[in-house]
Amino acid sequence: MSPIISVSNLSKTYGSGFKALNNINLDIVKGEIFALLGPNGAGKTTLISIICGIANPSQGKILVDGHDIASDYRAARSMIGLVPQELHTDAFETVWATVSFSRGLFGKPKNPAHIEKVLKDLSLWDKKDNKIVTLSGGMKRRVMIAKALSHEPQILFLDEPTAGVDVELRKGMWEVVRGLQAAGVTIILTTHYIEEAEEMADRIGVINKGEIVLIENKASLMQKLGKKQLTLHLQSKLDAVPPALAAYNLELSGDGRAVTYDYDTKGDRTGITSLLSDLRNAGIRISDLDTKQSSLEDIFVSLVRAP
Repeated sequence: MSPIISVSNLSKTYGSGFKALNNINLDIVKGEIFALLGPNGAGKTTLISIICGIANPSQGKILVDGHDIASDYRAARSMIGLVPQELHTDAFETVWATVSFSRGLFGKPKNPAHIEKVLKDLSLWDKKDNKIVTLSGGMKRRVMIAKALSHEPQILFLDEPTAGVDVELRKGMWEVVRGLQAAGVTIILTTHYIEEAEEMADRIGVINKGEIVLIENKASLMQKLGKKQLTLHLQSKLDAVPPALAAYNLELSGDGRAVTYDYDTKGDRTGITSLLSDLRNAGIRISDLDTKQSSLEDIFVSLVRAP
């Protein structure tokens, strides 16, 4: 299947010399939810801004459903809806007026039935005559999504859509996103909330210091989450792992007073029983043990940790 968004050799260097993006290559598949994770300043918003035509690249090529964003800008941009991180709305306009106006900006003819459907899908219909200034933060965020959907885009960018939104409203937003995907909309999501990516995404990408460091299916990533780490605290200090235990790939820690062992909880055998037996045969005595399961957050932190 050909990608609906294709980013090739994309870089962005500002006039100050700061390189915000470095040789980004990324394909987004039609109908997927793609989560882009990264720390502040990693380049997430810059990448989105360039794809959406808000900022210019220094080099590289971007195709949106086959349309070049530089040479065929109008066709490419009409396919995209953007919900920015910051809330920018006309405070004293009504919900209906501001969403309808957004549709007109793309040269689309008036379509009250579509605007009504969007507002109802986002639970905004009963607020259609309310001025934006009277709405809660969560409702304003939904209005931003409605504005982005007003011209019937096939691609929706959500830049930190649940920033500043409480847990209950965040879960409600997830339901909205799933509904949009079911309707055929391709969604690219940036978020600081690891659980949001874990909950929503089909694929996850990690960007750090302007470079993509990981792109992987969530299912593959979740297999890694089946890994657990067993830490064995020793009664006596160990200077080195005995050769007889080499097959376990043990790592010394705690100044030689602990060893760690990684194992897969989803495997047929963990190897723990044989490890404990072999430790005993090697004359190594254990005082205590504990386990820790890796999380998506652990993987993220390890990928973006400065060398």
